[in-house]
Amino acid sequence: MNYIAHKTEDDRTQSVLNHLTETARLAKQNAVPLMKELAYAAGLAHDIGKYSQAFQNRIQSGSNEKYEHALPGALEYFKQFGKPVNPFFATMLMYCIAGHHTGLPDGGNMSEAPDDSNSLGARLNRAARYTGSWDYQAFRQEVTLSVPQDQTLFMELMQSLYQPKPDTFYEQFAFLTRYLFSCLTDADFIDTERFCNPERERCLKSDFQSAERAVQKHLNCFIAQTSLQNARTRLQAQAFANAKGSSAVSILQMPVGSGKTLCSLEIALQKAVSSGKKRIIYVIPYTSIIEQTAAEFERLFGKDTAILQHHSNYVFESHEDEEEEKEPDTAEKLRLASENWDAPVIVTTNVQFFESLYHYKSSRLRKLHNLADSVIIFDEIHMLPVDLLQPCLRAVGYVAKYLNSEAIFLSATMPDYGTLFEKYAPGLPVRQLITDTSDFACFRKCRYHDLGETDPDSIAEKAAGYRSSLIIVNKRRTAYELYQQLGGTKFHLSTYMTPHDRSDVIAKIREKLKAEEPVTVVSTSLIEAGVDLDFQAVFRELTGLDSILQSAGRCNREGKLESGDVFIYETGEKLTSEIQVRAAITKDLLRQYEDIESLECIRTYYERLFEQHKNEIEENNLGHDKWESTVNRKTGFVSIPFRSYARNFRMIRDDTTGIIINNCDETERLLKQAEFGDIAARRRLQQYTVSLRKYELENALKSGILTQRGGMFVLSDTAYYNHDTGLLLNAANDQIL
Repeated sequence: MNYIAHKTEDDRTQSVLNHLTETARLAKQNAVPLMKELAYAAGLAHDIGKYSQAFQNRIQSGSNEKYEHALPGALEYFKQFGKPVNPFFATMLMYCIAGHHTGLPDGGNMSEAPDDSNSLGARLNRAARYTGSWDYQAFRQEVTLSVPQDQTLFMELMQSLYQPKPDTFYEQFAFLTRYLFSCLTDADFIDTERFCNPERERCLKSDFQSAERAVQKHLNCFIAQTSLQNARTRLQAQAFANAKGSSAVSILQMPVGSGKTLCSLEIALQKAVSSGKKRIIYVIPYTSIIEQTAAEFERLFGKDTAILQHHSNYVFESHEDEEEEKEPDTAEKLRLASENWDAPVIVTTNVQFFESLYHYKSSRLRKLHNLADSVIIFDEIHMLPVDLLQPCLRAVGYVAKYLNSEAIFLSATMPDYGTLFEKYAPGLPVRQLITDTSDFACFRKCRYHDLGETDPDSIAEKAAGYRSSLIIVNKRRTAYELYQQLGGTKFHLSTYMTPHDRSDVIAKIREKLKAEEPVTVVSTSLIEAGVDLDFQAVFRELTGLDSILQSAGRCNREGKLESGDVFIYETGEKLTSEIQVRAAITKDLLRQYEDIESLECIRTYYERLFEQHKNEIEENNLGHDKWESTVNRKTGFVSIPFRSYARNFRMIRDDTTGIIINNCDETERLLKQAEFGDIAARRRLQQYTVSLRKYELENALKSGILTQRGGMFVLSDTAYYNHDTGLLLNAANDQIL
């Protein structure tokens, strides 16, 4: 019998044997040497359920007979290798094969009595006790299953299992299972795509040598005349020299304005050229600065090296009004590359990167295997959520250790990651790229003044004494209220404004600053990173030290003044618990340290912050009791709550919903397209969207100011939105939402 795996509309067919062997070959090709045998075994077994007559009836004659073809492969490993020499490999294979369509399941337990859950243990128990005929045994005529014979990885896992606390074992096992799952699911998808759409192309251009020369040429164009410019040149030269050779993790701590971005990019390109790395991945905490970073890279690289932007705001299709459209085939290749990150240069977010590493769905995990042989740059790495420090650092450690990749950590306010890696990724080489910090003093262009508790009127009055001043507050409501009190030329920035309007306002601010005209700006913290503006004075409401120092980066940025002024003040308003913790630590450091920019002060800040969150940090690993990871010492079955942990792993804790501000012809046009299923239009609408927390959305719905169109919330009355200040709940009374 000719067993069919896929059938196209024009009646072409792919045999199950061909699909299994090709998927196995591709999975092996995807994998690092340590995992190649295991990946091949997964590919060969993943669809043996398609040998069933039930599946063949469905694909050949359109039968509606219900049949779960993903489970038989896992069931075979459960039956044949329940007590093998190497049970860990069999367990990994069971997870990956059973979940290759629906995602990695929770492990559950392999007790005698099957329950009604969808855990792997329950599903396999139910299948093993099924009295009907699964009828897939014809696979034995064409396929022989196996378990890898290389015991290197098995012995490493065994050693970590028998530690006093086997946290590392569970984390390693889970990472390697997700990685194997990535190798398998991407191979399965690509082989199916090649059969069904043989004309589709995925190859993107890559010329790292040309790109490196372009970046080097650009760096050489910078004139080094002032003491600051000479210091920048020396720091970068020091980083380049110390980066030679390989290191799992490199720490690049350089002051604001010292050129960290281009410096790190040059280091990454040098590593890619010298050691044959396949890709460079640039990870940024904010979507607001991704596009400008990617645009800068594109200007430098030209058309020689393709850049994939992967974040919520990016549209792969070219806009009909753009003067220079991407070639249609390039746009399509970029869209396809976003599925599995098969691209030479990727610019993405912390959310996309880390949540993908800990996800359970194939749509997110497909990219994991393509992190191998990469240089991964983490910009503003201090922005990692404190409660996720342990899993994030462990993940970086495993990517470096097992996948032959290198990580570069960037920040002007760097925690002591070396010590943290020693704890959560012991034995991982960590190298400091800046060892001589004497040039840091050249970048200190501000005086810090602690005003203590004061009122908004006093801040507004003091800000008026400078030609250009920036006031940064902790709450959006505060920004709006203070803006109303200001006189003269003033601007407001907050996330109650759409990204489109914020960009317009920032452009206007730049014009005023360039013309040296008087201007006062009041903003939330969104202005602290990636917005290159230069004010004579900055007023920062008390918060974490890292935010205060980032705010100071907007003061006397170009060094035109002998010294700018940064004022730190309190208002007495109630803050969120997290900001309260950070503000209290900062307040104490202001009394303790004369120089809050010193590396000692920064290190002390993070030590105290991490100590405050010690329990949250320590508990966030799969070995903690609350996650119920276990090993059955008789069968070797490892139970990991893959799905439960993934749903809990969130880089952004606030539940927010975007509402579209439909106040121009462009948004109406995009809305109509989006209602007809145009995904590109939905993405473009991100530029005209404001995100609301759950209670804010409920208030807006109760007020009757929102409608739904195509599953999207839309502001129905434009009187509730102002281009200058953003969203209003009660337009008549100017009540900010």
